[in-house]
Amino acid sequence: MKISKRQLNELNSRFKDRHPEDVVLWTTQLERKAVVTTNFRPYEAAILHLVSQVRPEIPVLWCDTGYNTEHTYRHANEVHKLLNLNLYQYAPRQTVAWREVEMGIPGIDHPQHILFTEQVKLEPFRRAMAEHNPEIWFTNLRKGQTAHRDGLGIFSRSKDGILKVSPFFHWSDQDLDSYLSGYGLPNEARYWDPTKVLENRECGLHS
Repeated sequence: MKISKRQLNELNSRFKDRHPEDVVLWTTQLERKAVVTTNFRPYEAAILHLVSQVRPEIPVLWCDTGYNTEHTYRHANEVHKLLNLNLYQYAPRQTVAWREVEMGIPGIDHPQHILFTEQVKLEPFRRAMAEHNPEIWFTNLRKGQTAHRDGLGIFSRSKDGILKVSPFFHWSDQDLDSYLSGYGLPNEARYWDPTKVLENRECGLHS
């Protein structure tokens, strides 16, 4: 959906101090095709719970790199069953075993790191978005995660012009701990992203 920078600024000002549920309720009233993405990292259960409670049928897109820990896969299964998610899982076209022979897990400065990131994260994500073709994308971006994300807001636009909605953008870890505890939701502390060296580094999906 087309939305101007001025409209984004107005929405971010209007909803800055509102509860995340108000953000989701207002957005769903637009009656546009929407998805929520996840990688089942820490605090993802919050956005999945919030959005699925308002819109149970919303497609949940999981781009699984294939390198998640056993704990993360168990966590994903638990949240999936607990929330009865309409889950779509997208994996790289190449197997981990094949990639181990071809390149392993290249470091950030290695010439094959860009190709690695393309294979395990960017291509599956583009495939997922192309298949569902959403106009609204719910995500769990939060201020303070990276320098790039600090310049965004609850509402922003993707590179393709999709309206990105991050209801918990201004919430702290402590706020989310209370949310998870209040709804009896599990958290994930052992998530690992093979495309990143540092937690505050972008992987390419949001930048």
